[in-house]
Amino acid sequence: MEYVYSAMVLHTAGKEINEEGISNILKAVGIEPDESRIKALTACLEGIDIDEAIKEGIAMPAVATAAGPATDEAPAEKKEDEEEEDDRDEDKEKEEAAAGLGSLF
Repeated sequence: MEYVYSAMVLHTAGKEINEEGISNILKAVGIEPDESRIKALTACLEGIDIDEAIKEGIAMPAVATAAGPATDEAPAEKKEDEEEEDDRDEDKEKEEAAAGLGSLF
């Protein structure tokens, strides 16, 4: 992630995102840069409109969040069933643990 963050710092500062810039940022914070990772990142970012990518990335969670509350009650019922199963599993585990402790005495 530090490689991507360094590219974002360069972008925010209005600088060209290149291997030298990323390497300099990483060195400034005490990270020994991996040249192959830097080359891969700069190659992936060629031709990408970072501002547009950021706008699209921010818009996506808003769409997913808006769709979330419009669900029916079936998932809530399913969740309650799963909780009951979990409670039964916990009870069974406690019984098994108690039986195991009893064998120690």
